[in-house]
Amino acid sequence: MAEEPVPLTDRAIEGRLLELRGWSRVGDEITRSFGIRYHGGVAMIVHVADVERLIGHHADIDLRWDTIRFGITTHDAGHKLTDADFDLAKRIDQIAAAHGAEPID
Repeated sequence: MAEEPVPLTDRAIEGRLLELRGWSRVGDEITRSFGIRYHGGVAMIVHVADVERLIGHHADIDLRWDTIRFGITTHDAGHKLTDADFDLAKRIDQIAAAHGAEPID
C-alpha cells in the first residue's frame, strides 16, 4: 500500500518557492506560465505527460495559442502542496528549457 502524501507547512512551502524561480503560490497550488507557440506547446505537453506518467504525479495544464500554464497540487493529499509538487515543478522547468519555452515571470 502506498504511503499517504504529507502536506507541507506554509513555512516549508515558502522555502521551497525560494528555490523555484518563477513559480508562485495561488491558494493550495503552485503555478507558472511560459511563452511558446501552440504546436510547440503541444509537443511540450506530450513530454511533460510522459514524465508525469513515470513519476505518478500530474499538473493541470492550460494551453493557449502563445502560452502554456501549469498548476500543480497533490490531489491525494486533499489538494494540498507536497514535496511531489515541487519535484514536478523542477522537471517542468527542465522540459520547458528543452523546448525553448520562455518563462513568463
